[in-house]
Amino acid sequence: MSSTATEYVRGIPVVKVFQQTVHSFRAFYEAIVDYRDMATRYVEYCRRPQVVQLVAINSTFAVLVPAGIVLAKSAPDFAAFLVDFLFYVLFSAVTTTMMTKVMYSSEAIMSAEDALSRVDSIMGVAPVVEADASKARHPLDASIEFVDVGFVYPGSSRPALQNISLRVPAGTTAAFVGPSGGGKSTLASLIPRFWDATEGVVMVGGVDVRDVRTEELMGAVAFVFQNERLFKRSLADNVRAGRPEATDDEVLEALRAARCDDIVAKLPDGMHTVVGARGVHLSGGECQRVVLARAILKNAPIVVLDEATAFADPENEALIQQALSTLCEGKTVLTIAHRLSAVADADHTFVIDRGSLVEQGRHKDLIGRDGLYARMWQDYRMSASWKIEGGDGNAV
Repeated sequence: MSSTATEYVRGIPVVKVFQQTVHSFRAFYEAIVDYRDMATRYVEYCRRPQVVQLVAINSTFAVLVPAGIVLAKSAPDFAAFLVDFLFYVLFSAVTTTMMTKVMYSSEAIMSAEDALSRVDSIMGVAPVVEADASKARHPLDASIEFVDVGFVYPGSSRPALQNISLRVPAGTTAAFVGPSGGGKSTLASLIPRFWDATEGVVMVGGVDVRDVRTEELMGAVAFVFQNERLFKRSLADNVRAGRPEATDDEVLEALRAARCDDIVAKLPDGMHTVVGARGVHLSGGECQRVVLARAILKNAPIVVLDEATAFADPENEALIQQALSTLCEGKTVLTIAHRLSAVADADHTFVIDRGSLVEQGRHKDLIGRDGLYARMWQDYRMSASWKIEGGDGNAV
């Protein structure tokens, strides 16, 4: 019910715009009814056992008082009997209260067990196998290579990637393009070992990533996701996550390099302003610039951009592109994009479809072939030139 309520409240603008108020409220109402029915069944199920327990516990007073009166008449020492009797009465009251609390705490215990089981399912995931310190190797450069790589997500029988072989030389820019769900992001996530390839080898600087110490591997890669969220911390601390030991001056320099001067200027406490768990004080494009500042501060030799400009408005996109130029200078860059014009200048373009590498080459070569990339480019140009015409025939 809580998740349905949260979804309903967050989606109010969409609900209103698309005139789905009745349908959405009906779904919210049905969630409330389902919760009511579940609570009613729970109460009905627990009613009789609870009644029996409460009667059994509280009836001790009904037994103790008559029994005390009868036994008091035959007691040789009435004062001693009275003391014992009062002790048992008080002890019974305390015991009754504690047992009642235990009974009513069963619901909290069940909720805690459910929460702990979810935590345990996460904590129980096998950790990434760390390279042996004595046998760990160091990448020779920032080149990236996939050799016959295949990958299957845990619990799935369908391969997400299969027989991927490609190489990106150090200091060059590569673009991963293709239909949505084709495996582009999955392929990129194998580089910092978010997942390990189930087949083949992923190499950085000529070394299998599984033979590189995790700390060194993570330090060599800066990942910029398409829908980044900021921590509920200051703007400076969000940027400093890229390099925790960085000074305020270094953080400010990174913010300037990411074209975040206007963001810092408008915040009441400058870069020390808390921006919220979801970056609620900043727009999507502004959040993305802050994330780029974090990557600039990290200064890793390999940069992975997963739809870095997907949610930016035109004004922010121009600033983001300037920040990207600063971030990517002299580095090995992997760009995942659907907007083909953004990657037309890439040194290497790899077309991924249904988990396989179907084409590769430079943009000018690929558009001359009768392949998937050429069709995607044609569709992109058509969509880019699409306009809405008014009744007078003029474009709107």
